[in-house]
Amino acid sequence: MSPGTTLEQWLVLQTLVEEGSYVRAAERLNRSQSSVSYALAALQERLGIELLHIQGRKAELTEAGRVMLAQAQPLLAGFRQLESRAASLKAGVRGSVGLVVDSVLPKAQLFAALLHFSQDWPAVQVHVAEVLRTESENILNRQEAELYVITQKPDSDATASFLLNIDFVALAHADHPLHQLGDPLSQAQLEQYPLVVITDRAMQRTQMRGARPVWSFTTVEAAVEAVCHGVGYGWLPINRVATLIDSGQLKRLPVASAQVRKTPLYLVFGNESLCFDKTVTALADSLRHALA
Repeated sequence: MSPGTTLEQWLVLQTLVEEGSYVRAAERLNRSQSSVSYALAALQERLGIELLHIQGRKAELTEAGRVMLAQAQPLLAGFRQLESRAASLKAGVRGSVGLVVDSVLPKAQLFAALLHFSQDWPAVQVHVAEVLRTESENILNRQEAELYVITQKPDSDATASFLLNIDFVALAHADHPLHQLGDPLSQAQLEQYPLVVITDRAMQRTQMRGARPVWSFTTVEAAVEAVCHGVGYGWLPINRVATLIDSGQLKRLPVASAQVRKTPLYLVFGNESLCFDKTVTALADSLRHALA
């Protein structure tokens, strides 16, 4: 059964409500006042209910009109999005962009970048995948995305630019025995206790053959929880644990080596040609701005 009403009729109703009068609605729709009146009359006749009435000089919805327009609005929004997508495709804009980010990337800045991009490019979908540092090289080699925010080897030939450093610090629960051993802690002292690490499943199999006790986890969140529960100590991204340090649940360890380990993250294009793709470069610019 084909629909008896049209999107154009529902659009006229919505515009009438927003503008409050037939005159202003006709001006906004670039139509005559009589055609606006006809479209509304045809819609009400087809439905068999009154949708709009005039209160003073203003057009207002009836109770039935409020119910019906509320159901129609998602359809109108979807139709506008469809037309916007068609215009984007005509202009050569991508329908979607794949983005791979290191799991230690600060989420607040990532979401700020995505929000900024979506405001300028509402018709483009962004598909985000998180990876661990140890997976970066293999993921990039598979060329499954247009844009990456990952670590890079010094000899990499990928088209990359530095974005930011992620600081990792050595931490343990406030009651961990390591805090009782004095300052500074030597490597030999640290190796007496389990180390919590963040790594992928392939690297886990390699670490199982090591001599020292290691607890490995495939997510940052799980590693943080493990250290919070006293399973071991670990080097954790400070942007993820600042509140835990401030609360006193976790304490920094006075290690004898470098107090802070920096992991540089780079913005990497999937291939050189994407540097000239306006959709991908717009997302890259949003990321640069948010992570500057």
